[in-house]
Amino acid sequence: MTKKIAIIGGGIVGSTAAYFLSQLDSGNDFEVTMFDDGNGQATKAAAGIISPWLSKRRNKKWYNLARDGATLLKQISKQSKMPESIYNQCGTIITREDSEKLKELYQLAEERRDETDTIGDIKELTADEVMRFVPIIDSSYPGVFVSGGARLNGDKYASHLTKIAKKKNLTIIKQPVSINKDGNVELDGQVLEFDSIILATGAWTKDILKELPLDVDVRPQKGQLIELSTTQILGANVDMPVVMPEGESDFIPLGNGRLIVGASHENDKGFDLSADADIIDELLNSAHSMSNQINAENLIRVKIGTRAYTSDFAPFFGRIPGYEKILVGSGLGSSGLTTGPLVGKILAEMIADKVDYDIDEYRKPIENYIKLVK
Repeated sequence: MTKKIAIIGGGIVGSTAAYFLSQLDSGNDFEVTMFDDGNGQATKAAAGIISPWLSKRRNKKWYNLARDGATLLKQISKQSKMPESIYNQCGTIITREDSEKLKELYQLAEERRDETDTIGDIKELTADEVMRFVPIIDSSYPGVFVSGGARLNGDKYASHLTKIAKKKNLTIIKQPVSINKDGNVELDGQVLEFDSIILATGAWTKDILKELPLDVDVRPQKGQLIELSTTQILGANVDMPVVMPEGESDFIPLGNGRLIVGASHENDKGFDLSADADIIDELLNSAHSMSNQINAENLIRVKIGTRAYTSDFAPFFGRIPGYEKILVGSGLGSSGLTTGPLVGKILAEMIADKVDYDIDEYRKPIENYIKLVK
Protein backbone atom coordinates (compact mmCIF):
# COMPACT_ATOMS: atom_id res chain seq x y z
CA MET A 1 0.00 0.00 0.00
CA THR A 2 1.40 3.38 -1.01
CA LYS A 3 1.60 5.94 1.79
CA LYS A 4 1.11 9.63 1.02
CA ILE A 5 3.71 11.85 2.68
CA ALA A 6 3.73 15.65 2.83
CA ILE A 7 6.91 17.62 3.44
CA ILE A 8 6.36 21.29 4.23
CA GLY A 9 9.57 23.22 3.66
CA GLY A 10 12.28 22.50 1.10
CA GLY A 11 15.38 23.60 2.99
CA ILE A 12 18.11 21.46 4.50
CA VAL A 13 15.77 19.24 6.54
CA GLY A 14 12.98 18.89 4.00
CA SER A 15 15.21 18.18 1.01
CA THR A 16 17.21 15.57 2.92
CA ALA A 17 14.03 13.87 4.13
CA ALA A 18 12.74 13.77 0.56
CA TYR A 19 16.03 12.33 -0.66
CA PHE A 20 16.03 9.51 1.89
CA LEU A 21 12.36 8.71 1.31
CA SER A 22 13.34 8.14 -2.32
CA GLN A 23 16.40 6.05 -1.45
CA LEU A 24 15.07 3.73 1.26
CA ASP A 25 14.36 0.12 0.26
CA SER A 26 10.68 0.88 0.70
CA GLY A 27 10.90 4.06 -1.40
CA ASN A 28 8.38 2.76 -3.90
CA ASP A 29 5.82 2.63 -1.08
CA PHE A 30 5.82 6.42 -0.66
CA GLU A 31 4.19 9.16 -2.68
CA VAL A 32 5.87 12.34 -1.47
CA THR A 33 4.63 15.90 -2.00
CA MET A 34 6.79 18.85 -0.96
CA PHE A 35 5.25 22.28 -0.38
CA ASP A 36 7.71 25.16 -0.39
CA ASP A 37 7.46 28.81 -1.37
CA GLY A 38 11.11 29.46 -0.41
CA ASN A 39 10.38 32.67 1.49
CA GLY A 40 13.13 33.58 3.97
CA GLN A 41 14.59 30.10 3.90
CA ALA A 42 17.72 29.96 6.07
CA THR A 43 19.22 27.21 3.90
CA LYS A 44 19.44 29.53 0.87
CA ALA A 45 21.23 32.27 2.78
CA ALA A 46 23.41 30.23 5.16
CA ALA A 47 27.17 30.74 5.22
CA GLY A 48 27.78 27.01 4.80
CA ILE A 49 30.55 26.06 7.25
CA ILE A 50 30.74 22.36 8.17
CA SER A 51 33.19 22.14 11.08
CA PRO A 52 31.54 21.20 14.40
CA TRP A 53 34.43 19.40 16.09
CA LEU A 54 36.06 22.35 17.86
CA SER A 55 32.85 23.74 19.34
CA LYS A 56 32.85 24.03 23.13
CA ARG A 57 29.08 23.99 23.48
CA ARG A 58 28.17 21.99 26.57
CA ASN A 59 25.11 20.36 25.05
CA LYS A 60 26.41 16.84 24.40
CA LYS A 61 23.32 15.83 22.43
CA TRP A 62 23.82 18.81 20.10
CA TYR A 63 27.44 17.84 19.57
CA ASN A 64 26.49 14.24 18.76
CA LEU A 65 23.99 15.53 16.19
CA ALA A 66 26.49 17.96 14.65
CA ARG A 67 29.37 15.46 14.64
CA ASP A 68 27.34 12.71 12.98
CA GLY A 69 25.64 15.26 10.74
CA ALA A 70 29.04 16.26 9.34
CA THR A 71 29.84 12.59 8.70
CA LEU A 72 26.46 12.05 7.03
CA LEU A 73 26.98 15.07 4.77
CA LYS A 74 30.23 13.61 3.49
CA GLN A 75 28.45 10.31 2.82
CA ILE A 76 25.53 12.00 1.03
CA SER A 77 27.98 13.98 -1.08
CA LYS A 78 29.67 10.80 -2.26
CA GLN A 79 26.48 8.77 -2.64
CA SER A 80 24.62 11.44 -4.62
CA LYS A 81 27.70 12.48 -6.65
CA MET A 82 27.65 16.09 -5.51
CA PRO A 83 30.04 18.41 -7.36
CA GLU A 84 32.53 20.50 -5.38
CA SER A 85 30.44 23.57 -6.15
CA ILE A 86 27.96 22.17 -3.60
CA TYR A 87 30.08 20.28 -1.06
CA ASN A 88 33.79 21.06 -0.88
CA GLN A 89 36.05 19.54 1.76
CA CYS A 90 38.36 22.53 1.73
CA GLY A 91 39.37 22.39 5.41
CA THR A 92 38.72 24.95 8.13
CA ILE A 93 40.97 27.12 10.28
CA ILE A 94 39.98 28.49 13.69
CA THR A 95 42.24 31.20 15.10
CA ARG A 96 43.06 32.24 18.66
CA GLU A 97 45.12 35.19 19.91
CA ASP A 98 46.01 33.59 23.25
CA SER A 99 48.59 30.78 23.01
CA GLU A 100 47.03 28.81 25.87
CA LYS A 101 43.60 28.94 24.25
CA LEU A 102 45.17 27.79 20.99
CA LYS A 103 46.77 24.85 22.77
CA GLU A 104 43.41 23.95 24.36
CA LEU A 105 41.77 24.10 20.93
CA TYR A 106 44.38 21.76 19.47
CA GLN A 107 43.96 19.32 22.36
CA LEU A 108 40.19 19.36 21.90
CA ALA A 109 40.65 18.52 18.22
CA GLU A 110 42.91 15.59 19.13
CA GLU A 111 40.36 14.28 21.65
CA ARG A 112 37.51 14.50 19.18
CA ARG A 113 39.49 12.77 16.44
CA ASP A 114 39.17 9.68 18.64
CA GLU A 115 35.38 9.92 18.19
CA THR A 116 35.29 10.45 14.42
CA ASP A 117 37.76 10.29 11.57
CA THR A 118 35.69 12.80 9.56
CA ILE A 119 37.65 15.57 11.28
CA GLY A 120 40.64 14.56 9.14
CA ASP A 121 44.18 15.80 9.72
CA ILE A 122 44.87 18.35 12.44
CA LYS A 123 47.65 20.93 12.36
CA GLU A 124 48.59 23.89 14.53
CA LEU A 125 49.44 26.94 12.40
CA THR A 126 51.41 30.09 13.07
CA ALA A 127 49.90 33.38 11.93
CA ASP A 128 52.20 33.33 8.88
CA GLU A 129 51.11 29.78 8.03
CA VAL A 130 47.44 30.82 8.24
CA MET A 131 48.13 33.56 5.72
CA ARG A 132 49.91 31.08 3.43
CA PHE A 133 46.91 28.74 3.59
CA VAL A 134 44.60 31.67 2.84
CA PRO A 135 46.67 34.11 0.75
CA ILE A 136 43.89 36.67 0.53
CA ILE A 137 44.40 37.34 4.28
CA ASP A 138 47.09 39.81 5.33
CA SER A 139 46.42 39.81 9.08
CA SER A 140 45.77 36.82 11.31
CA TYR A 141 46.27 35.17 14.68
CA PRO A 142 47.67 31.61 14.90
CA GLY A 143 45.16 28.84 14.40
CA VAL A 144 44.23 25.17 14.20
CA PHE A 145 43.57 23.60 10.80
CA VAL A 146 41.32 20.55 10.36
CA SER A 147 41.30 19.01 6.89
CA GLY A 148 37.83 17.48 7.25
CA GLY A 149 36.16 20.88 7.42
CA ALA A 150 33.98 21.75 4.48
CA ARG A 151 31.81 24.42 2.95
CA LEU A 152 28.30 23.67 1.73
CA ASN A 153 26.10 25.61 -0.67
CA GLY A 154 22.76 24.99 1.01
CA ASP A 155 20.61 26.22 -1.85
CA LYS A 156 22.35 23.99 -4.41
CA TYR A 157 22.36 21.08 -1.95
CA ALA A 158 18.57 21.22 -1.61
CA SER A 159 18.11 21.47 -5.38
CA HIS A 160 20.51 18.58 -6.00
CA LEU A 161 18.74 16.21 -3.62
CA THR A 162 15.20 17.12 -4.64
CA LYS A 163 16.15 16.65 -8.29
CA ILE A 164 17.18 13.08 -7.46
CA ALA A 165 14.02 12.46 -5.42
CA LYS A 166 11.78 13.79 -8.22
CA LYS A 167 13.00 10.97 -10.44
CA LYS A 168 11.57 8.49 -7.93
CA ASN A 169 8.58 9.64 -5.92
CA LEU A 170 8.65 13.41 -5.23
CA THR A 171 6.33 16.14 -6.47
CA ILE A 172 7.06 19.77 -5.57
CA ILE A 173 4.35 22.41 -5.21
CA LYS A 174 5.77 25.93 -4.82
CA GLN A 175 2.90 27.36 -2.83
CA PRO A 176 2.37 28.08 0.87
CA VAL A 177 0.12 25.74 2.83
CA SER A 178 -1.25 25.62 6.37
CA ILE A 179 -2.10 23.04 9.02
CA ASN A 180 -5.76 23.22 10.04
CA LYS A 181 -7.33 22.57 13.45
CA ASP A 182 -7.60 18.88 12.65
CA GLY A 183 -3.91 18.54 11.88
CA ASN A 184 -4.37 18.26 8.11
CA VAL A 185 -2.75 20.17 5.25
CA GLU A 186 -4.76 22.93 3.58
CA LEU A 187 -3.93 24.44 0.19
CA ASP A 188 -6.07 27.35 -1.01
CA GLY A 189 -8.90 26.26 1.30
CA GLN A 190 -8.78 22.65 0.13
CA VAL A 191 -7.99 19.93 2.69
CA LEU A 192 -5.37 17.43 1.50
CA GLU A 193 -5.12 14.05 3.20
CA PHE A 194 -1.71 12.56 4.01
CA ASP A 195 -0.65 9.57 6.07
CA SER A 196 2.30 11.50 7.52
CA ILE A 197 3.42 15.13 7.48
CA ILE A 198 6.98 16.38 7.96
CA LEU A 199 7.22 19.99 9.10
CA ALA A 200 10.58 21.37 7.98
CA THR A 201 9.48 24.96 8.36
CA GLY A 202 12.28 26.31 10.55
CA ALA A 203 11.43 29.62 12.19
CA TRP A 204 7.86 29.41 10.84
CA THR A 205 7.08 26.24 12.84
CA LYS A 206 5.14 28.09 15.52
CA ASP A 207 3.10 29.95 12.91
CA ILE A 208 2.15 26.88 10.89
CA LEU A 209 0.96 25.12 14.04
CA LYS A 210 -1.08 28.06 15.33
CA GLU A 211 -4.46 26.34 14.73
CA LEU A 212 -3.51 23.48 17.04
CA PRO A 213 -3.58 23.61 20.86
CA LEU A 214 0.19 23.57 21.14
CA ASP A 215 2.77 25.66 22.96
CA VAL A 216 5.72 25.91 20.55
CA ASP A 217 9.14 27.15 21.65
CA VAL A 218 10.60 28.49 18.38
CA ARG A 219 11.66 32.05 17.61
CA PRO A 220 13.15 33.69 14.50
CA GLN A 221 16.66 35.07 14.25
CA LYS A 222 17.72 37.21 11.32
CA GLY A 223 21.02 36.47 9.64
CA GLN A 224 22.72 38.73 7.09
CA LEU A 225 25.91 38.00 5.19
CA ILE A 226 27.73 39.52 2.27
CA GLU A 227 29.22 38.12 -0.92
CA LEU A 228 32.33 39.84 -2.23
CA SER A 229 34.39 39.65 -5.41
CA THR A 230 38.07 38.78 -4.89
CA THR A 231 39.06 38.23 -8.53
CA GLN A 232 41.07 41.46 -8.77
CA ILE A 233 42.87 40.63 -5.53
CA LEU A 234 43.84 36.99 -6.04
CA GLY A 235 42.41 35.66 -9.29
CA ALA A 236 39.39 33.47 -9.92
CA ASN A 237 40.47 29.88 -9.23
CA VAL A 238 42.30 29.75 -5.92
CA ASP A 239 40.80 27.23 -3.50
CA MET A 240 41.28 28.07 0.18
CA PRO A 241 40.08 26.82 3.58
CA VAL A 242 37.28 28.48 5.51
CA VAL A 243 38.54 30.71 8.33
CA MET A 244 36.67 31.19 11.61
CA PRO A 245 38.70 34.07 13.06
CA GLU A 246 38.59 35.08 16.69
CA GLY A 247 36.73 38.36 17.10
CA GLU A 248 35.64 38.64 13.47
CA SER A 249 32.96 37.29 11.15
CA ASP A 250 33.51 33.98 9.40
CA PHE A 251 35.59 34.24 6.24
CA ILE A 252 34.53 31.79 3.53
CA PRO A 253 36.46 31.81 0.24
CA LEU A 254 34.40 30.09 -2.46
CA GLY A 255 37.28 29.32 -4.82
CA ASN A 256 35.68 31.07 -7.80
CA GLY A 257 36.73 34.63 -7.17
CA ARG A 258 34.03 35.02 -4.54
CA LEU A 259 34.10 35.40 -0.75
CA ILE A 260 31.32 35.09 1.83
CA VAL A 261 31.61 37.01 5.11
CA GLY A 262 29.12 36.64 7.96
CA ALA A 263 26.71 36.05 9.31
CA SER A 264 24.93 38.33 11.76
CA HIS A 265 22.77 37.07 14.65
CA GLU A 266 19.82 39.42 15.20
CA ASN A 267 17.21 38.34 17.73
CA ASP A 268 14.83 41.29 17.62
CA LYS A 269 14.02 41.58 13.91
CA GLY A 270 11.34 38.91 13.58
CA PHE A 271 10.90 37.84 9.95
CA ASP A 272 12.31 41.04 8.45
CA LEU A 273 14.29 40.26 5.29
CA SER A 274 15.48 43.75 4.44
CA ALA A 275 19.18 44.62 4.33
CA ASP A 276 20.52 46.68 7.23
CA ALA A 277 23.19 49.21 6.25
CA ASP A 278 24.81 49.17 9.70
CA ILE A 279 25.15 45.37 9.65
CA ILE A 280 26.56 45.43 6.13
CA ASP A 281 29.13 48.02 7.21
CA GLU A 282 30.12 45.83 10.17
CA LEU A 283 30.63 42.84 7.89
CA LEU A 284 32.65 44.91 5.42
CA ASN A 285 34.81 46.25 8.25
CA SER A 286 35.35 42.70 9.50
CA ALA A 287 36.42 41.59 6.01
CA HIS A 288 38.71 44.62 5.69
CA SER A 289 40.39 43.80 9.00
CA MET A 290 41.33 40.41 7.55
CA SER A 291 42.27 41.70 4.09
CA ASN A 292 42.96 45.40 3.70
CA GLN A 293 42.34 45.18 -0.06
CA ILE A 294 38.64 44.46 0.53
CA ASN A 295 36.21 47.39 0.65
CA ALA A 296 32.68 48.32 -0.36
CA GLU A 297 33.60 48.22 -4.05
CA ASN A 298 34.01 44.43 -3.76
CA LEU A 299 30.42 43.95 -2.59
CA ILE A 300 28.33 41.84 -4.98
CA ARG A 301 25.19 41.14 -2.96
CA VAL A 302 23.66 40.73 0.47
CA LYS A 303 22.04 37.43 1.48
CA ILE A 304 19.41 37.37 4.24
CA GLY A 305 17.65 34.47 5.91
CA THR A 306 15.71 33.61 9.06
CA ARG A 307 17.04 30.95 11.42
CA ALA A 308 14.98 29.05 13.98
CA TYR A 309 16.06 29.09 17.62
CA THR A 310 14.67 27.64 20.84
CA SER A 311 14.98 29.18 24.30
CA ASP A 312 17.87 26.84 25.20
CA PHE A 313 19.43 27.06 21.70
CA ALA A 314 18.98 23.31 21.15
CA PRO A 315 17.39 21.69 18.07
CA PHE A 316 14.47 19.31 18.38
CA PHE A 317 12.78 16.71 16.23
CA GLY A 318 10.23 13.91 16.41
CA ARG A 319 6.48 13.30 16.42
CA ILE A 320 4.33 16.13 17.76
CA PRO A 321 2.59 15.24 21.03
CA GLY A 322 -1.10 14.58 20.41
CA TYR A 323 -0.62 14.62 16.62
CA GLU A 324 1.45 11.54 15.90
CA LYS A 325 1.18 11.75 12.12
CA ILE A 326 2.95 15.13 12.17
CA LEU A 327 6.72 15.00 12.51
CA VAL A 328 8.85 18.09 12.96
CA GLY A 329 12.49 19.19 12.96
CA SER A 330 13.34 22.75 13.97
CA GLY A 331 15.41 25.01 16.23
CA LEU A 332 18.62 24.27 14.32
CA GLY A 333 20.01 27.79 14.66
CA SER A 334 23.28 28.72 12.98
CA SER A 335 24.42 25.09 12.73
CA GLY A 336 21.49 24.07 10.53
CA LEU A 337 23.54 23.03 7.51
CA THR A 338 25.49 20.63 9.73
CA THR A 339 22.68 19.21 11.88
CA GLY A 340 19.81 19.46 9.37
CA PRO A 341 20.78 16.54 7.12
CA LEU A 342 20.78 14.07 10.01
CA VAL A 343 17.47 15.44 11.30
CA GLY A 344 15.96 15.00 7.83
CA LYS A 345 17.30 11.46 7.54
CA ILE A 346 15.94 10.48 10.95
CA LEU A 347 12.47 11.88 10.17
CA ALA A 348 12.40 9.91 6.90
CA GLU A 349 13.46 6.75 8.71
CA MET A 350 10.83 7.28 11.41
CA ILE A 351 8.12 7.40 8.73
CA ALA A 352 9.52 4.27 7.08
CA ASP A 353 9.95 2.55 10.45
CA LYS A 354 13.65 2.10 9.66
CA VAL A 355 15.24 3.58 12.78
CA ASP A 356 17.59 0.96 14.21
CA TYR A 357 19.68 3.17 16.52
CA ASP A 358 19.12 5.33 19.59
CA ILE A 359 17.96 8.72 18.32
CA ASP A 360 17.76 10.04 21.88
CA GLU A 361 21.53 10.47 21.85
CA TYR A 362 20.79 13.40 19.51
CA ARG A 363 17.85 15.11 21.19
CA LYS A 364 16.16 16.25 24.35
CA PRO A 365 12.48 15.29 24.80
CA ILE A 366 10.37 17.00 22.16
CA GLU A 367 7.96 18.00 24.95
CA ASN A 368 10.63 20.51 26.02
CA TYR A 369 9.77 22.46 22.88
CA ILE A 370 6.25 21.50 21.82
CA LYS A 371 3.63 20.93 24.50
CA LEU A 372 0.01 19.94 24.10
CA VAL A 373 -2.18 22.57 25.78
CA LYS A 374 -5.22 20.99 27.42
